[in-house]
Amino acid sequence: MSELLGHGKARHRRKKTALSAGVPLALAAAGALAYGTAFGVFGEDAQPRAAAAAAPSWAKDTADGFASVHALGQKGTYGGRDGRTVTVRTLAALEKYATAPEPYVIVVAATISMDPKGKEIKVASDKTIVGAGTSGQIVGGGFFLGQGVHNVIIRNLTIRDSYHGVWNDKEHDWDAVQMDGAHHVWIDHNDLRHMADGLIDSRKDTTYVTVSWNKLSDNNKTFGIGWTENATADLTIHHNWFRETEQRNPSTDNVAHAHLYNNYLQDAPGTDITSSYGNYARGRTKMVLEHSYFEGMRDPVIKDATASLVQRGNVFSRTSGRNESGGTAFDPKAYYTYTPDKAADVPALLKSGAGPRGSIGTTTASPAAASTTLTVAKDGSGRFTSVQKAVDAVPAGNTARVVIRIAPGTYRETVKVPANKPHVTFEGTGRSRKDTVIVEGHAAGMTKPDGSGTYGTGGSATVAVEADDFQARNLTISNDFDEARNQQIDGQQAVALRTAADRVRLDDLIISGDQDTLLLDTAAKDRTGRVLLTDSYVIGNTDFVFGRATAVIDRSVLTLKKRWNGTSAGYVTAPSTPAGRKGFLITRSTVDGDVSARSFHLGRPWHAGGDASLDPQTTVRDTTLGAAVKTAPWTDMGGFSWKDDRFAEYKNKGPGAGPAGGERPHLTDAQAAAQEMADWFGDWKPTS
Repeated sequence: MSELLGHGKARHRRKKTALSAGVPLALAAAGALAYGTAFGVFGEDAQPRAAAAAAPSWAKDTADGFASVHALGQKGTYGGRDGRTVTVRTLAALEKYATAPEPYVIVVAATISMDPKGKEIKVASDKTIVGAGTSGQIVGGGFFLGQGVHNVIIRNLTIRDSYHGVWNDKEHDWDAVQMDGAHHVWIDHNDLRHMADGLIDSRKDTTYVTVSWNKLSDNNKTFGIGWTENATADLTIHHNWFRETEQRNPSTDNVAHAHLYNNYLQDAPGTDITSSYGNYARGRTKMVLEHSYFEGMRDPVIKDATASLVQRGNVFSRTSGRNESGGTAFDPKAYYTYTPDKAADVPALLKSGAGPRGSIGTTTASPAAASTTLTVAKDGSGRFTSVQKAVDAVPAGNTARVVIRIAPGTYRETVKVPANKPHVTFEGTGRSRKDTVIVEGHAAGMTKPDGSGTYGTGGSATVAVEADDFQARNLTISNDFDEARNQQIDGQQAVALRTAADRVRLDDLIISGDQDTLLLDTAAKDRTGRVLLTDSYVIGNTDFVFGRATAVIDRSVLTLKKRWNGTSAGYVTAPSTPAGRKGFLITRSTVDGDVSARSFHLGRPWHAGGDASLDPQTTVRDTTLGAAVKTAPWTDMGGFSWKDDRFAEYKNKGPGAGPAGGERPHLTDAQAAAQEMADWFGDWKPTS
């Protein structure tokens, strides 16, 4: 590292009452270590690829809230992302793939009517069922998730009209989504309405569920949770619009942890349905209810004497009757990170953002315009044959997302996304991130082809991102500079990916190199550069995550590799953080590799250019540290002591973890509460 570069009903009576070749062995080993072999991130699907289907650009998103929690042998909720993608337009096809034992991303591209009416397809584990734009509709029935079914995503669908003519129907248990003893389920961005029974029923100890950004309307018994004496279930319910729903909004019975936030409960005057009550905590439920908006609701918040319900930050407009709270509940941030929107903003956010979408961008709270798609393929089957050519076609100053879909193959080129082309997404279309590879082999000390000098560290990057609101997913970015064969070059730094932009979202990537692999930078010292990297692999040895960005690496694997001469030594991070800013946060991740024990530091302070005003920061928390990590994991750099800057750990585990001491500072619980993901991003909410 030598420089810093830079969504004919019946009317109802209104109620009067109440890498493609040669993945390094160290990387494969780290994958098994982090996720377990069942996760299958490197497994090849032996079945033939589905002919028709390309999933929506966000079909590989993973859940937030309680559905993201690692428990019951399941590491978060990611649905069928590791399986084939299939497009269905018939009931037979939908049922075939939804009930199959293998993982699938099932894209519903038509209106499918259930036969017989009320049919609920028995969904198997490891499935994503997602609507293609707003065209995916299920009419007259829904889905059933039985005992032990897990890792299911139901997203971007309209599920409607099993209503059988009886408002308080006790004969037809026809729900949009019913779950009995399931776990790790994400129900997101759906339009659920006019069913014979519930819109969502979460029953019989179903747990680790997140319900987000849905429109729930025109129904009596809307969202019921419980049907058990056990208080074991954990659910997150956020950013849902309940409109003209009478009861169970939701009703939450014997739930261990019910976190409800940023929901909009609306009973509009002059409509056919009157609310009976709003949020209800029953039995031994512990509920946290915050930053939600209640409009025109009768009895907006009620609780049993045995339940605990903590309210904070809610808004009540034209409500009447009971509005209750009491007892102690729990801290949701002990389980996952989140940042609620202001309650006053919720109606506008949900009117524009809830329900099925033509596209979903980085920030769900701010609906994106329908995205433009550009295609890249080496064989000429796409619009462009190189990634850079596709970037060149993006108009300067574009305000809507442009998705560049890159077919499987190896693209040997350098790619630059200039600052005047924001809102660009790189998306590999292969079955795994190994299938689509962007690679080049430049190093800092190499002379440029035009003879104008050397590349420099930043200029060596295979992919350089200088535009805000960039996203990348499902691909490999690599620098394959051969240090062993180029020892004569003065400047061995070889960057795979450089970001110098704000609001950068990176997911499901392999970022592979040697020295200085991942440069997380900003456009200038006084400019903000926030980056979120999730579910990815970063491979390198010397200072291989470095720069002055405000960056979070979450649920990822930092794979340590040996030097060119076979020795084991290196540094994971080299932050160059300006004073007053957040630096690097590594959380819920794994640091390990096929290197010698106690040979790697977690980091050292990079005062770029000798700038004493910098205040470098790396925090490593809730992370598994392999034996490669030194017992004194931080060290000095360039005459600057790490002890004068900000380096700390919190609740790490594994053979490389160790107790607090003078050479190994640990955060206190109070300090750790201020060093969570949301603290890094401020007003940016990089939701899936």
